[in-house]
Amino acid sequence: MKTILVLSSHPDFADAIRSSVNPEHYRVVQRLGVEEAEPLLTHGLATVCILDIDLMGVEGTWVIERLRRRASKVPIVAYTSFSQSEWEEEAFLNGVTHILTKPVRGRLLNTLLERLWSEPVQRASPSVPVRVSSQASLFRAAGQEISTRNANESQTLDMLRDFSSILTHSLDAEGMLKQFLHFLREILSINRAAIFLNRPAGPLTEVLSPEEGRRLRSAAAIGLSSGLLEHFELSLDSGIGEQLSKLGRILRRDSDEARADAEAQKEFELLSAQVAVPIPDRENICGVAVFDGRVTGEPLVNAELELIFHLLEQVGLALRNIWLHDQLAGNHAMMADVLRELSSACIVVGRDLKVLHANKAARRHFGRKNERTGGLEFSDIPQTLGAKIYQVLKTGAAIGPFRYQPENSPETIYSVSVVPFQRGNSAVPVSALLTADDLTQTEQLQRLEVEAANLRLIRSMADRLAHEIGNAMVPLSTHQQLLAEKFKDKEFRDSLDRAMADGIKRVGRLLNQMRFLARDGRLEQEAFAVEGLIEDAYEEARKHQPSETAQLNYDKAGKPVVITGDRAALTHALAEIILNALQANPKTPIIGVRWQTMADQGGSQNIQIEVQDNGSGFTAEAVEKVPSPFFTTRNVGLGLGLTVSQKIIETHHGKLEILPPQAGQPATIRVILPIESPRLSVG
Repeated sequence: MKTILVLSSHPDFADAIRSSVNPEHYRVVQRLGVEEAEPLLTHGLATVCILDIDLMGVEGTWVIERLRRRASKVPIVAYTSFSQSEWEEEAFLNGVTHILTKPVRGRLLNTLLERLWSEPVQRASPSVPVRVSSQASLFRAAGQEISTRNANESQTLDMLRDFSSILTHSLDAEGMLKQFLHFLREILSINRAAIFLNRPAGPLTEVLSPEEGRRLRSAAAIGLSSGLLEHFELSLDSGIGEQLSKLGRILRRDSDEARADAEAQKEFELLSAQVAVPIPDRENICGVAVFDGRVTGEPLVNAELELIFHLLEQVGLALRNIWLHDQLAGNHAMMADVLRELSSACIVVGRDLKVLHANKAARRHFGRKNERTGGLEFSDIPQTLGAKIYQVLKTGAAIGPFRYQPENSPETIYSVSVVPFQRGNSAVPVSALLTADDLTQTEQLQRLEVEAANLRLIRSMADRLAHEIGNAMVPLSTHQQLLAEKFKDKEFRDSLDRAMADGIKRVGRLLNQMRFLARDGRLEQEAFAVEGLIEDAYEEARKHQPSETAQLNYDKAGKPVVITGDRAALTHALAEIILNALQANPKTPIIGVRWQTMADQGGSQNIQIEVQDNGSGFTAEAVEKVPSPFFTTRNVGLGLGLTVSQKIIETHHGKLEILPPQAGQPATIRVILPIESPRLSVG
């Protein structure tokens, strides 16, 4: 059956054509204009076009030109109410095949149509009565040749022009899809259509479950109820979505695959759809488009569905780009929000010294609100910080954290750093980031904490010192009470002598500890031998822990070693270490001392002295707490011995180490001192 396309604004004319032809051989379709008939013309669905044109002159010629551009090979028969030779000549030049006068004569029309099928469509049959001269035939032939040559190109350009109109919604997925469906309605007269998408989760939304990630929700539709689509979804795991995922091609409702799938048939029924088309994005199926037929009730042919498929492929790529843009925009907005709410001041400056970003803290600390722009400009940044930013932009080298105190507020302290941002392999930064932390309150809190810690230390020290002095005074107080009665008793006088000597030693040790702990001046420097230092320290320690069985064993490596430093202070430090070793085994203390010279990583010569006792050794807890003030495992003493030793050794640029305990092994304390002592530190 052949299709006769009638272009007329009068229904009576179409009825006259329909009654004049055999309905078993011809199907008559009426359209009001060329634009409405474009789908039929573009896809070659019309066999012949009958034009009701009573418009003489230029307007009639324009109608023929638009018609010929959309269908270069379709024969055109024009009906007019009366003839006009000049217009007829122009019509033939623009591609009209035959010109007939009204009214419609059935016999003449059928004869003309039969000869059109049997002869080339570009020629007028000589047996058909046509009002045209030989000169008009030549003009017509020339016009047909030009029209045929440019028709395909013109149709393609028109299609691209119309399709490109949806790009005005390039970042609005919903708007683009609605425009696309209206575009299909214009070119194909689509009746009902709906698009379902499997949109990925955004960067700020909850992670979708596997089931939710396979659902397709309505994004755009024409001719369907919004109430239905609001509560209706497709799935890639069942029905139409599953079939399209499996097949990867267009699915018709009456196909074998669809008929065998009850869920797909149910979905087709609910959507009043006849065909489903996948929306690919070159990697996966991101959506499904379903269509009914044309507004005339005719189904979509394969050529039209093929066109729709290829157009949807481009739409799928556009949707993917939109979603990627949305994700990038969401990430950018999230990072901007994070930077804006940071307590640290953040300022990003471009190479043109334009402030690209400044958060609230930056405006609050470093800039006044610009009256002209309402934002922060480079000139608002303090000059010192602006110079640092300019230096980083020119050199590309970051500037590490440095202290900054504003001239107008010297009590305020900032920690500032400037980092360059570089793009690709370029050595020149494209921007620089300045970050600043307000340390004013932090340093104030630290000072308060130090003061509070010092107060706690003084309180604890006073308590311990009072307790220790009290212990030293008990024997003296007892002897003082008995002094008048028993002074003549020799045994009493010997006991008093021992009590006084012991008290003096204990108080003297406390005084030395307090003096070295509190000393903040420069220590004395002299050269002395290590061997003599160790012997003096051993004798000093024995005064506080006398033992007849005590032994000192020391090994020296090589020739005698002479060091430079404060001999009295170092003697006290080693004495405290040796005293700790004597107290580890009071009954039979054996002190092992060995030393050797060694070079550090910088090549400087050091001496390493190790003191070992024959006790049970330190516990793991004691190793960590022994150098701490007031830590002791005994009932007497302040627990300041090793604390004072550590301070004296560190003042001499040395180091005190307690070796990790070994099961069943005695304790070992190591002292490292420079042989050529540099300028001594102050306490």
